[in-house]
Amino acid sequence: MTPGTAGFRGVPETHGTWRGWREATHEALYGPEGFYRAGAHGPAGHFRTSVHASPLFAGAVARLLCRVDEALGRPAVLDFVDLGAGRGELVTGVLAALPADVAARTRAYAVEVAARPEGVDRRVQWLTRPPDGVTGLLFANEWLDNVPVEVAEVDAAGVARRVLVRDDGAQRLGEPVAGAEAAWLARWWPLPGEEGLRAEIGLPRDAAWASAVAALDGGLAVAVDYAHTAAARPPFGTLTGFREGRETAPVPDGSCDITAHVALDACAAARAARCTPGHAPPDALMRPQREALHALGVTGARPPLALASTDPAAYVRALASASEAAELTAQGGLGDFWWLLQPVGSLDAAALLVDVADHEEQ
Repeated sequence: MTPGTAGFRGVPETHGTWRGWREATHEALYGPEGFYRAGAHGPAGHFRTSVHASPLFAGAVARLLCRVDEALGRPAVLDFVDLGAGRGELVTGVLAALPADVAARTRAYAVEVAARPEGVDRRVQWLTRPPDGVTGLLFANEWLDNVPVEVAEVDAAGVARRVLVRDDGAQRLGEPVAGAEAAWLARWWPLPGEEGLRAEIGLPRDAAWASAVAALDGGLAVAVDYAHTAAARPPFGTLTGFREGRETAPVPDGSCDITAHVALDACAAARAARCTPGHAPPDALMRPQREALHALGVTGARPPLALASTDPAAYVRALASASEAAELTAQGGLGDFWWLLQPVGSLDAAALLVDVADHEEQ
């Protein structure tokens, strides 16, 4: 059982209103003084993502955008949407890594609730929601895990109940889960009747992802997150917090990030369910980050030792790059992220992750 859920009946009502985790998290992250709106350094001051770990990540996304461009027949305008853009680190890195001819045709968007930071490339349009009519690549790096969800926990009678929380992080059980939320649990995360088992109810994430993908007229949508599938749901959920680079208890007071891993298989199915009957969407694809990045040229292979003798400076640069690539693809770390690739139109997601040299590199 998660700390804070046991013995709650004797807790005095001195720290605010009891409410569901979805409402509490939304206020804590996106309210006027929320975690994603306040602070000069933004989320990067509290946790390290693939974008912050190495420019190789933005380079790989740029390479994927080039492959999407080729698959679309090199349109006159190519869109890149950075969904959950933070301080614009990814979109800035992607623009810098693109070949000149592709960059000249690229229309770049950053989608973020926080205000536009100073110094972001002037070519980037800063929005609070994805634009409509996109043709190209929509990329959501660690966005879905911050879409707030309700938490359910099984009580002593074997009933799944909504977990309520106060601003100080204390928790107790509320009403039984019912309606669409109960149906989602039954379909995607069935809870056996064992007291203390938990699940995060991913309905809002399914809806958010389906809505984001709907912005595409053609191209590819990619979600990257710590995730799980129906074959291996975590028995006690994954809700947690991050503050100043360390994992901490999730306290919905605006002082920390609050996150939970994503049921990506449910998100993929939600997009498919929105398609017109009789018009099946192209197959979505899920891959661990290490496999996706390997296919996009980020391997972590050490440079040949002979290079140290012929060009020591180049050897040192290559060695540093290999170290960064190893971090991005490491088991037990960033390499354990999952990529969901959801095509719109005639694109073949699997073909975009074939480990071959790209046209511009040949």
